[in-house]
Amino acid sequence: MSSDIMAKLGAAVQGYQASVDDYDRELARLMGVNETDLRCLEILIGAEEAAPSGLATQLGLTSGSVTTMLDRLEKLDYLSRHPHPTDRRKTLVRITPRALERVHRLMAPFLDDSRHMVERYTRDQLELITDFLDASRTVQDDHVRQLRAITQ
Repeated sequence: MSSDIMAKLGAAVQGYQASVDDYDRELARLMGVNETDLRCLEILIGAEEAAPSGLATQLGLTSGSVTTMLDRLEKLDYLSRHPHPTDRRKTLVRITPRALERVHRLMAPFLDDSRHMVERYTRDQLELITDFLDASRTVQDDHVRQLRAITQ
């Protein structure tokens, strides 16, 4: 593969990643949370409910940090805690309708523009783009795990 296309691809990925970071930072600001809290809300949007231990693993946080984060988000009425249906010692966390409504209101223009942008591509092109993004995410996730394993 030629170095010029690799450089262009690298610059495009880096630019896209910076743009996503900027968008998330502004969304967090408008929601009144930090970026880790926002990531927690994103996880909860994608799942019906989650255990605090699972959130800790996904976010790379200690159990104490997750408890503090959940306390913050619960105070904002962005999530609620519920007893586990089969294990009284455990708790499950769910995003609230208030948080869902707020996130959807803020993201609706972006989602509309994204849907229109996708119309530029054929199904085969979208499958290729999806494959590239999935493979990139796998590499990224592997390296996140490696970085988390480093102790200083």
